[in-house]
Amino acid sequence: MANTYTQIHIQAVFAVKARIGLIQNVWKDDLYKYITGIVQIHKHKMLAINGMPDHVHVFFGMRPTQSLSDLLQDIKGGSSKWINKNKFINGHFEWQEGYGAFSYSKSHVDQVISYIRNQEEHHRKQTFLEEYKDFLEKFEVEFDERYIFKQPE
Repeated sequence: MANTYTQIHIQAVFAVKARIGLIQNVWKDDLYKYITGIVQIHKHKMLAINGMPDHVHVFFGMRPTQSLSDLLQDIKGGSSKWINKNKFINGHFEWQEGYGAFSYSKSHVDQVISYIRNQEEHHRKQTFLEEYKDFLEKFEVEFDERYIFKQPE
């Protein structure tokens, strides 16, 4: 009885280009539903999604039928087209190039979901850049400061 069994939990974090706070409360829930739809179309399981005006966290159970980079390209490309099509902002919306992706064991799932749901409270104490660097350091990901998400201009 051959089959594939996996348990892969990924938190991906990505920012609005130049980390400008363009995601507005009026349409952010629709954005999160749209991104959830992209995740589900590819047969992954959305566990939590939330963010701030300048970035988004998505936490999902991932099936090994698609690469992480392809999924994030679909999420970011599809959602930016959707935002522009609906003219939610004046001008052109883009996500910043790149993303962070971090894996978790089953025992951490509830904790990560809680963390993502409480983004607004969390960011009263810490900026996005501080949060992102903390993730990279906690997960021991080597990075070059020159290529970290750019500061708002």
